[in-house]
Amino acid sequence: MWETWVQSLGPEDPREKEMATHSSILAWRIPWTEEPGGLQSMASKELDTTERLHFHFQDAKDQRATHRKRNSIFWTTKSNLIHFLGLSHHLLALNFIIVSFGKKSAWSSAQVKVTDTDFDGVEVRVFEGPPKPEEPLKRSIVYIHGGGWALASAKIRYYDELCTTMAEELNAVIVSIEYRLVPKVYFPEQIHDVVHATKYFLQPEVLHKYSVDPGRVGISGDSAGGNLAAALGQQFNQDTNLKNKLKVQALIYPVLQALDFNTPSYQQNMNTPILPRYVMVKYWVDYFNGNYDFVQAMIVNNHTSLDVDEASALRARLNWTSLLPTSITKNYKPVMQTTGNSRIVQEIPQLLDARSAPLIADQEVLQHLPKTYILTCEHDVLRDDGIMYAKRLESAGVEVTLDHFEDGFHGCMIFTSWPTNFSVGIRTRNSYIKWLDQNL
Repeated sequence: MWETWVQSLGPEDPREKEMATHSSILAWRIPWTEEPGGLQSMASKELDTTERLHFHFQDAKDQRATHRKRNSIFWTTKSNLIHFLGLSHHLLALNFIIVSFGKKSAWSSAQVKVTDTDFDGVEVRVFEGPPKPEEPLKRSIVYIHGGGWALASAKIRYYDELCTTMAEELNAVIVSIEYRLVPKVYFPEQIHDVVHATKYFLQPEVLHKYSVDPGRVGISGDSAGGNLAAALGQQFNQDTNLKNKLKVQALIYPVLQALDFNTPSYQQNMNTPILPRYVMVKYWVDYFNGNYDFVQAMIVNNHTSLDVDEASALRARLNWTSLLPTSITKNYKPVMQTTGNSRIVQEIPQLLDARSAPLIADQEVLQHLPKTYILTCEHDVLRDDGIMYAKRLESAGVEVTLDHFEDGFHGCMIFTSWPTNFSVGIRTRNSYIKWLDQNL
């Protein structure tokens, strides 16, 4: 029932030598590492070349790469300065930069019609694949973009190109949701947005308008979008008032829990570029409008120590010593504090809410979920979230495909076009679309 695809490294591509963090959109995360020394320290301490890690650090003499890194740090510093001066929240400033440089208009081609509209007050971008006389009704995916619940947009180039490709290759209608972001709103408002937009789309008259088959609609998302997609899937399959159920869910390197920041993948990839552990913990705190003073305690699992009674009933649901295979756990040891800081979960009870952490949902909730695809990457702190969720779904009787990429890194699937076109990005995207084509 639990089908696993392990994707190995493909032929060496000279373009792979340019690291993903050279992208001025994503490299802002580099300065936040848990150990001193910055980028070179990361390369020497955290990345074992024998693992054939996908990232290839450029020589310092590569002036273009150096310029890009400096440019990225410049924009990070600028957004933090704006925050420090009280002119704006640093996430607002940073996302303004990201969207300003990456936003793409709703441009239609001969193959795909693209329109911006709203579903029940929530902005969406709709991609309609080419009509086929032999298939008057199309299948459809509701897509939720990533970005730590705080960054990016359905309208930036990366997601626009992904959804355009999906619409064309699947002959489908893709609804990409422009949900509201931190710090304008906090949990659970992002969930409310995707629920409202999806419920609106599933109305018979709306599906008819877009020529969508009511029995062939799925939900999907990457990273924080995968989190929202998983939460939506759990909520929809408990809603007895919904006539049209989701046929599939496809989760791309999803973030699924905030109780254990010392799973093997968090330990192995704590300072890996794109998404270091410290940044992921800050995203969680931002999502809940919490206190940054809690970040360091959460990194060492003080928020779920043995004396925190509120977390005791949930530990078995993410016990990675039993949920992960030995090939993943390797020699890593659980980090379980005897005493910690119970104040954290008291002030941020959302940490224990299955709507924010779908991995901790009851077994009775999981058993009603649709056929599921989960894509995970070896060089990603979130790897084990996805693998554990696949195992829990399998135990609940759900048909699951776990698609693991040994050379994958967080966010790789949207890096498919110049100047951030990586072979692993193209391979993950193709594998994802192939699964949708076969199962939707």
